[in-house]
Amino acid sequence: MRVILADNSGFCFGVERAINKSLITIKSKEDVYSLGPLIHNKQVIESLSKQGLTTIENIDELNSGILIIRSHGVPINIYNDLKSKSIDYVDLTCPFVRNIQKIAKEHYDKGYKIIIIGNPKHPEVIGINGWCNYEADIINSKDDIEDTKKYDKICIVVQTTMNERKFEVLSKLISKNANEVLKFNTICNATKSRQKSCKEVASKVDAMIVIGGYHSSNTQKLVSISKDICKNTYHIETIDDINLKELKKYSLIGITAGASTPDWIIKEVVNHVSNIDNEMNKMMEEIEKTLVDVKKGDIIEGIVISTNKDEVMVNIGYKSDGIIKKSELSNDPNINPEDFMNENDNIEVYVLKLDDGEGNVLLSKKKVDNIKGWEKLESIYNENSLIKGKVVEIVRGGIIVLVNNIRGFVPASHISINYVENLNKYLGKEFLLKIIEFNRDKKKLVLSRKEVELLEIDKEKEILWNNLEKGMKIEGEVKRLTDFGAFVDIGGVDGLVHISELSWGRVNNPSEILNVGDKVDVIVLDFDKEKERISLGYKQTKEHPWDNVENQYSVGDIVEGNVVKLVDFGAFIELKPGLDGLVHISEISHKHIAKPSEELSKGDKVKVKVLDIDSENKRLSLSIKEAEEKENLKYKDDEDVELTVGDMIKKDEKN
Repeated sequence: MRVILADNSGFCFGVERAINKSLITIKSKEDVYSLGPLIHNKQVIESLSKQGLTTIENIDELNSGILIIRSHGVPINIYNDLKSKSIDYVDLTCPFVRNIQKIAKEHYDKGYKIIIIGNPKHPEVIGINGWCNYEADIINSKDDIEDTKKYDKICIVVQTTMNERKFEVLSKLISKNANEVLKFNTICNATKSRQKSCKEVASKVDAMIVIGGYHSSNTQKLVSISKDICKNTYHIETIDDINLKELKKYSLIGITAGASTPDWIIKEVVNHVSNIDNEMNKMMEEIEKTLVDVKKGDIIEGIVISTNKDEVMVNIGYKSDGIIKKSELSNDPNINPEDFMNENDNIEVYVLKLDDGEGNVLLSKKKVDNIKGWEKLESIYNENSLIKGKVVEIVRGGIIVLVNNIRGFVPASHISINYVENLNKYLGKEFLLKIIEFNRDKKKLVLSRKEVELLEIDKEKEILWNNLEKGMKIEGEVKRLTDFGAFVDIGGVDGLVHISELSWGRVNNPSEILNVGDKVDVIVLDFDKEKERISLGYKQTKEHPWDNVENQYSVGDIVEGNVVKLVDFGAFIELKPGLDGLVHISEISHKHIAKPSEELSKGDKVKVKVLDIDSENKRLSLSIKEAEEKENLKYKDDEDVELTVGDMIKKDEKN
């Protein structure tokens, strides 16, 4: 096996400068901090941390010591914040990044809209945006470009680690939306040279290894470039990530590294890969020593190698890999192995057969789940606990649920406290259940959702009773109407709105005011927790008719009302629900009457004149006879007008 190392790889100028100056600072100063990880390389950060560099994410954490500003740079306001806190700092911003910051600020001050092509979450891009008052548009893909967005004049800069081709494509598209465009290709020389070397090596080799932090932007770009040319591209951080068995297949391997990868890691990888043949022989010897002895019926542990829609491949530490067929994966017939298991998942399996005819071991996860599932379910049943289940099948008389990978039955009568007409709507749903019948020997498992709902209702009731107060307004739902009132559910408990509390006016039947199913606001008038009784008021949520009476009626008004009550001394007239006035017997008729019933009957519609309004004592004095006088007077006036007009017509005819 041969190895080719890219000419330009590893530390760039800016990173190397940051590392060296940080080491000098750590040795000469105490309490040295870095605002964010100095570089995107876990191994280097761990090394610097051991030597005394502490990483912080916000300068609010800092009250003393000295701060290192990393090569990615920071927003301009950070410098002012450090000055106000009297914190010393060492500025290690990469010169290429500083150049972008200056371009952004200069052109922002001149009125240009700043466009940054880069990753909006990358610290370099966040820092640049801070030099133009955080008002830049950040574009990382074609989807970020709004076709309808137009600019007068724009200034385009690009993240130093950006792919050159991506910059050209995006900047061209952005430029179409502006009248004036200034474009600065600020990708640093180190990035360009590393990307060029990566392309050259990737085009010559069978496989490519890219070394660098998994969160390093410039390393990710190298991986992307390499994959476009060489499909067998592997991104690693250290030699621990190398798959020797996989690399053994290739004759010629290329190696490159991101700008934040130190030389010692690159050398380790090159030496390790160069000696891969020897390593493989040693590894095979060690593997032989560790192979386990597997027998039919054993329950063993394994690691998922791969999945597809029909089966799962498992490494069980045996000379052959194991296979779990879809039917042996779960009791859920709708399961998709690719959604159910992931590569590198740890898994317990039951050995069904040592050789399926093709050298593979047949395994079952379902059998292990059944054995352990029944054990756990027995414990849950004994403890009277609840368990989550998923509906996997609709059957006659109920539904089949999967709990702990065990199939259980929920009778239709136990699906809900309410009658359920269509069971199909529950298919695929998950909810909590209670075990009501359990027999492990007979594999009998019956569960109830209704029991859980009853528990939930009891819990809701307890919460309601604990928070209930007289006078509080609460929302509820009308559940039942009777002749004497309406029952309203206010959270698991029904309260009664008596017919007298439905309206400020007279109500013959609650159905005149409310319907079953109405959502209403009610007022708590009184309650008794021991007897579980709650008195509610509905009319109290409405304006009292007397509250605004003087704005509705004036003395002298003629209005219409209904006779609602007759007494010896007069008649009560309802002008509007809850607003009654008295017509004294002397104001009913011009003739003398012994009792109001001689002239009036309950339910009559009459016109009355308002004689007096006493808001304080809630009294209205009304008169029927004065209303009639006024009406008669109006009629007489109209008649006089008609006669006068008639006389004039006759006079004209004579002439």
